[in-house]
Amino acid sequence: MTIGVIATLKIQDGKTAEFEAFFGELAKQVRANEPGNLAYQLTKSRTEPNTYKVLELYKDQDALTHHGGTDYFKAAGPKFGAVLGGRPEIEYLDGVG
Repeated sequence: MTIGVIATLKIQDGKTAEFEAFFGELAKQVRANEPGNLAYQLTKSRTEPNTYKVLELYKDQDALTHHGGTDYFKAAGPKFGAVLGGRPEIEYLDGVG
C-alpha cells in the first residue's frame, strides 16, 4: 500500500533561500537513490508566509523507513534545525485504490 506524507515546515524570516537551496540538494539525493520514493516535491504556500509543504509518496512502509534512515536525510537534520521557525507538522496518509 502506498504511503503519503505531507510535511508542513515554517521557515524563519530571512532563511527561505537557504532552506530552498539545501532542500533542493536533498530532493536530488532522494530521487536518485530511493526507488521506493514515488514523489518528493517541495511546495510553498500562497497564503501563509514562510510556510512550505513537502509532498511525499512512497511505494510502501519499507520505502518510507529507508528514506528516514539514509545518511543524507540524517545529515539534513542540523540544516533543518538552523532554518525552521517551529516544529514541523507531519501527516501520514494511506493510499486508496
